[in-house]
Amino acid sequence: MKRWVKILIGVLAVVIVGLVFAGNYFYNYAVVPSEKDFLAGDTAGTDKERTPSQESTWFTDENNRTLWEMDSTDGLKLSAIYLPAESKTNKTAILAHGYMGTAETMATFAKLYHDLGYNVLAPDARGHGKSQGDYIGFGWPERKDYLQWIDRVLTENGEDEEITLFGISMGGATVMMTSGEDLPKNVKAIVEDCGYASVTGELSYQLKELFNLPSFPLIPVTSVVTKVRAGYFFGEADAIKQLKNNKTPMLFIHGDGDTFVPYTMLDEVYEATDVEKEKYVVPGAEHAKAYDTDPAKYKEVVKNFLEKYID
Repeated sequence: MKRWVKILIGVLAVVIVGLVFAGNYFYNYAVVPSEKDFLAGDTAGTDKERTPSQESTWFTDENNRTLWEMDSTDGLKLSAIYLPAESKTNKTAILAHGYMGTAETMATFAKLYHDLGYNVLAPDARGHGKSQGDYIGFGWPERKDYLQWIDRVLTENGEDEEITLFGISMGGATVMMTSGEDLPKNVKAIVEDCGYASVTGELSYQLKELFNLPSFPLIPVTSVVTKVRAGYFFGEADAIKQLKNNKTPMLFIHGDGDTFVPYTMLDEVYEATDVEKEKYVVPGAEHAKAYDTDPAKYKEVVKNFLEKYID
């Protein structure tokens, strides 16, 4: 074998080993559940709950809630908090928290829907809170979990239940990805707050923001690692593709000051679905801060939207 061929093979081997190392590094950085130093740490629905409030005090009162559990289709034990409405109703809101959040971080939004007269179900996404799992699905495997939670609500509360899906940040992407599945007619409306258009798009954006690195080849390599270790490619987790199959009315919320899930993604997801829909842009709001920026207006917009589709 010629010397230059040996050198070429050696170089290729080093490159392949380096890419595998890099792919596993970024998999552990982004996909493995752990404390993330790049998160804000003070955003309801994401990695932590804010300081104790009337909402969180009500939410954590054991007299107000029960624990629901179920097994996912791939064998994980999943957990959720269920809070019945003040008065008997056939309306239920199923919530989806953000990246590294838990059901416990959803007190603000649980109270919002509770005040609108809804039962509330707040699941822990796989790999978060009390739910099993050693990876973050970014909404893709979770879409199937949400189909099961919808069925669970219908089993527990009756076949005439009217269901709203709500998600913030990664949870917003989760409910958008769920929208493209074959949903029962009971799902009447979907509200998403600052969800990303695709996992590839969001991670490519973050790779540039956090490390000033191009998406190629790190995103494709990490995607392959994710397929091996977690069972899905990043390219599968595409809210835009799912929204093209959506048949449910949807409200899209985003702050125009969002630099974590860029504001430009709002138009991408909004234009992707051909249903009755509305867009609520909150001036100056940073990521997942639309509610904090103007709580009264946020509640009004959500209330008015839902009243069009739910009795």
